[in-house]
Amino acid sequence: MPRVCALTGKKTSFGRSLKYRGKAKYLGGVGKKITGKTRRRFRPNLQDVTAVIDGKPTRVKVSAKAIRQGLVVKPLKRKYAYRPEESGE
Repeated sequence: MPRVCALTGKKTSFGRSLKYRGKAKYLGGVGKKITGKTRRRFRPNLQDVTAVIDGKPTRVKVSAKAIRQGLVVKPLKRKYAYRPEESGE
């Protein structure tokens, strides 16, 4: 299953991690130098959630941001049967 949010479409993005050496100029050095660049991944904070989609509870992967925004509608925990009270009159 891909690492993608079902509601927002948020997915893994890529970037770089930089390594420096040296002393900053404001501290009296000659400046910081980049000595290495490595690839890194920024992964979305995905949660497995039971959400109501098209009227049915479904398990989906949703980002935490979508949950905080209120985009996820969760099903009722229990189904209580509704029985109208019978009148004995």
